[in-house]
Amino acid sequence: MLEKVVIANRGEIALRILRACREMGIKTVAVHSTADNNLKHVLLADETVCIGPPQSIDSYLNMPAIISAAEVTDAVAVHPGYGFLSENADFAERVETSGFVFIGPSPNAIRLMGDKVSAIQAMQSAGVPCVPGSDGPLGEDADENMRIGRDIGYPIIIKASGGGGGRGMRVVHAEASLIAAITVTKAEARAAFDNDVVYMEKYLEHPRHIEFQVLADSHGNAIHLGERDCSMQRRHQKVIEEAPAPGITEEQRSRIGARCVRACQDIGYRSAGTFEFLYQDDEFYFIEMNTRLQVEHPVTEMITGIDIVREQLRIAAGERLSITQDDVRILGHAIECRINAEDPKTFMPSPGLINLWHAPGGPGMRVDSHIYSGYKVPPFYDSMIGKIIAHGSDRDAAIARMKNALTEIVIDGIKTNVPLHQEIFQHAAFQAGGTDIHYLEKRLGLV
Repeated sequence: MLEKVVIANRGEIALRILRACREMGIKTVAVHSTADNNLKHVLLADETVCIGPPQSIDSYLNMPAIISAAEVTDAVAVHPGYGFLSENADFAERVETSGFVFIGPSPNAIRLMGDKVSAIQAMQSAGVPCVPGSDGPLGEDADENMRIGRDIGYPIIIKASGGGGGRGMRVVHAEASLIAAITVTKAEARAAFDNDVVYMEKYLEHPRHIEFQVLADSHGNAIHLGERDCSMQRRHQKVIEEAPAPGITEEQRSRIGARCVRACQDIGYRSAGTFEFLYQDDEFYFIEMNTRLQVEHPVTEMITGIDIVREQLRIAAGERLSITQDDVRILGHAIECRINAEDPKTFMPSPGLINLWHAPGGPGMRVDSHIYSGYKVPPFYDSMIGKIIAHGSDRDAAIARMKNALTEIVIDGIKTNVPLHQEIFQHAAFQAGGTDIHYLEKRLGLV
């Protein structure tokens, strides 16, 4: 097993990784910025290394500083968590060429799946259903691009091959707007991602966002842990996630899950990963693969009893998966609320001192958070300060427990989006399940 791991992240996910390492007897090194001296995982780690000033570009995105921290502490591996450098193939490669283990997929797999065009081509080869589209980059021939658009049928969406997080996309409703949309999207992609390759897909107007969790080792073994519904979103950022997805049948789960497993084996994938789909009219359409641990991994852990981070660590150490597909059982239902330090009406960040923190409890509850009374939320990073996860025997039971939790939680001193969650859980549409990805923004009057 890995003897010492550098946790190249911050906040709740860094604490989550530290806890898994401690359970497995693995020593930890917390790297942190000068703004994060008092993070909980920094206070608990076996060793700490300050890697730079508050700005991410000078600390959590500083590859040489992170690798140097591994060198001076005699660590053997680096866990990137999510965000920051977690899906940066160059970072994974530099970690490995420096003699350390990257706790994640290979650099080649990250590159393959990080480019949306090559990812779609790999999925098509594996039999994973994809959105009808150009099946490759768009060229400079305007007539050919217009022909492709007509074949797909409007509305369509132009996407940047190197994009993500809702950036580098433009919806086109009529042929007259197509060429201008391609030109503008290419320019934006070049500026944002240093890659102006774009492609075209059918624009699904009322889809849900459903994703499949996978685990794969370096011995050719791969499994899926079922699906999550992440359709409750605002500006392409997930707000609430749940598993299993309402209305998805066991046949659909087995069929799509098996294709995701085959895709992992075809591309030689290892570690944890997530296949993201749009789901509309009982059909799944692949959109991208996240080659890292997901924020919402706890809902899958709650319904399967499988520790995904623990499996990541074992896989990185060269071990085989500890479970087979036949061992995977889905029990009950789990829902996660992302708690952000932000104004629940304007969504403006609300950093500052937390005077009092009281976590909700009771049967079936889990709280993943790095905050504590007296902790000061810095203004330099993402506003998420924790996640509340409720598990019940069925969806109604999970909802009831989450409603209780949202009334128990106390975060005094800053504004949070807890009132927004309380409101959502009163919506009849949410209680019924199956809302599409546009539901919340329409409800909030943002579209």
